[in-house]
Amino acid sequence: VPTGEILAMVNQPSYNPNQRDRQRGSNVRNRSATDVFEPGSVIKTFTVAAALESGKVTPETLIDTSPGQIQVPGGYTIKDIHSYGTLTVTGILTKSSNVGAIKLALQVPDEYLYDVFSRFGFGQITGSGFPGESPGVLPDFKRWRPVEKLSMSYGYGLSVTALQLATAYTALANGGRMRAPTFVKGGSNPDTAIIDPALAQTLLDMLETVTNAGGTAGKAAIPYYRVAGKTGTAQIPIAGGYSLTETIHSFVGFMPAEAAVFVALVKLDVP
Repeated sequence: VPTGEILAMVNQPSYNPNQRDRQRGSNVRNRSATDVFEPGSVIKTFTVAAALESGKVTPETLIDTSPGQIQVPGGYTIKDIHSYGTLTVTGILTKSSNVGAIKLALQVPDEYLYDVFSRFGFGQITGSGFPGESPGVLPDFKRWRPVEKLSMSYGYGLSVTALQLATAYTALANGGRMRAPTFVKGGSNPDTAIIDPALAQTLLDMLETVTNAGGTAGKAAIPYYRVAGKTGTAQIPIAGGYSLTETIHSFVGFMPAEAAVFVALVKLDVP
């Protein structure tokens, strides 16, 4: 976190240079930096950041998510896994409520939500210098339809790389200062303030509830350490819509939560 230094980056199945005749397709790419995916609920952290920064809500503001689903423009119904009733804004992250994220997005202007996403590096390369790194996709807010804004609030309609997502969370853990990651041991790129340090710490405290009892990532808790993080699940797009059976799962976490040193992200395709 303090330097942006990449300590490890692993892809499986991986490339074996001793069997070049058998290597093909995704095995010969560094998928962490080149492959994009819709992130799902890990993006809710930045939706909450926009709502908090705008002054529309506080972590304790109550949001009614009953009855666990909401109609959005275009005739779509977006659901939570359960009906969580009334949640605090913190609880929206704890339980990963799609309905809650949508209701927060409705309270901020399109341009504001776009600006926060953009400040955290979505839609841009991270600046790591890795050849072929993808910038992902963050559509311009001027072209958003209402359903697109609301779907982005819980992680659909934009695409990211694993490296990009880890870099965004590293900025959050670094007191709200964004720094391009580096592959150079002992290296460190200049940083830029993107959100207020107090807001960054508030978000870290909120994300710590995700790994506590009742959160979506209880198995990420480590005894005697404070761990914060966020889970994400996204259906995989197919012709005409999204797969009902195939998903991408991800988790990004950092520790210790009170002064994060490490950020780790794990992404599983069709586990």
